Amino acid sequence: MSLFRKVVGPKSKYDKNIPYAYMAKIYVIENDDDLCRYYYGDTICSLIEHLHNIDISPFEVELYGIFRGEEILIDQKVCTDEFGNWLLKPELCRSLEEHYKYTLDKIYKGHVEIGECSFEDREENVI
Repeated sequence: MSLFRKVVGPKSKYDKNIPYAYMAKIYVIENDDDLCRYYYGDTICSLIEHLHNIDISPFEVELYGIFRGEEILIDQKVCTDEFGNWLLKPELCRSLEEHYKYTLDKIYKGHVEIGECSFEDREENVI
């Protein structure tokens, strides 16, 4: 990554047609917004991989795509297999890509299994 990109951030962060970041919300007490844990990632694939690695199941979490000033709930069925387990790359990419083709919903835009992913210039860290 060039010095310029390190200072201003990835080019894809300025694309208003795809999420700026992704968030996982885990309720400590069910439906109590005051007692939640949050995880943030620049990409949905890195966020889901992190949740998988720390044994947080899809049943425990809500996923959101974050646009400037807006959080949009992600349909987790797109991110899980028929048994309710997390999908990981490349199956996750394929599922998101297919769902976008079907719905044209901007929350799923930019993910590709083969070719150039709109999120390739982003870090895969999760906080």
